[in-house]
Amino acid sequence: MLILDCPHCGPRNSSEFRHAGTSRERPDATSVTAEKWRDYLYTQQNAAGWVRENWYHAMGCRRYIAIERDTVTNRTRPSDARGATPRGTDATVGTSADSNQETAT
Repeated sequence: MLILDCPHCGPRNSSEFRHAGTSRERPDATSVTAEKWRDYLYTQQNAAGWVRENWYHAMGCRRYIAIERDTVTNRTRPSDARGATPRGTDATVGTSADSNQETAT
């Protein structure tokens, strides 16, 4: 079981969340080539180790949160950086003051 620490609701089972993807920098839509745009949309690195991800707390506070997750051990910790807010929404992003805290699963 994967437990995610929501900064607004506290520790919750990952079944309450929707995975919103790995955090990546979005290319500028006005100057990006079709090949680079396709690469951004469909190619993922799937790296082993710590990755920054965005999650949507659908069955809780209904906010997006940014976490860091170790893809090998599934340990999680809060992310120092702010998560992505989808265009057209006013969802706030949760972060935690204690970025060194880790949750073992």
